[in-house]
Amino acid sequence: MAKKINRPVKVVNKGSQLEWVLFVAYFGAAVYFVQHSHGFWGFVLALLKAAVWPAFLLHKGFILMHV
Repeated sequence: MAKKINRPVKVVNKGSQLEWVLFVAYFGAAVYFVQHSHGFWGFVLALLKAAVWPAFLLHKGFILMHV
């Protein structure tokens, strides 16, 4: 059986500034929705709403543009 050689792996993360903007937008939306929630399940729903609100925004924009 062949001998396994463990070699170090170099990982290069080439993230963009867009990732930071999306994180800040999610955090801001989460704070907004959590402030208007009640109870544990309201909190969970607020976090889910914060994750999907951009999709609803794009959908409404496409409707307004008749796409």
